[in-house]
Amino acid sequence: MPFYLGPAYLGFPSPASDYLEGPINLNEHLISNPAATFLLRAKGDSMVGACIADGAVLIVDRSIQVVHNDIVVAAIDGDIVCKRIKFKPSPCLISEHADYPPIIIVGDEGIDIIGKVTAVINQFV
Repeated sequence: MPFYLGPAYLGFPSPASDYLEGPINLNEHLISNPAATFLLRAKGDSMVGACIADGAVLIVDRSIQVVHNDIVVAAIDGDIVCKRIKFKPSPCLISEHADYPPIIIVGDEGIDIIGKVTAVINQFV
């Protein structure tokens, strides 16, 4: 896939660049550990505040240590969810939409953090 050298300015328009950098491999830019990475399609609107739209493709890496405020994929009693994880003041999974309440994590109550979302691919068609 061709990759244009110049950026796409988001403010006032700038003259377009006539130069190509060369082909770009999205796997090289989006996946650092292929053996531990998988793709998952998002369903719903609970993460729109994090720019994860319904139908987006999530790139999830199981090898990365999850820290406070990461966006993660988790299994809750067999259901797969994508949420922001908070460890303080108490562990919970947070949606990025005001209509969805936090999911409080109490002990080992059937919540398994599968991996960290490292990138999102949204389509606007």
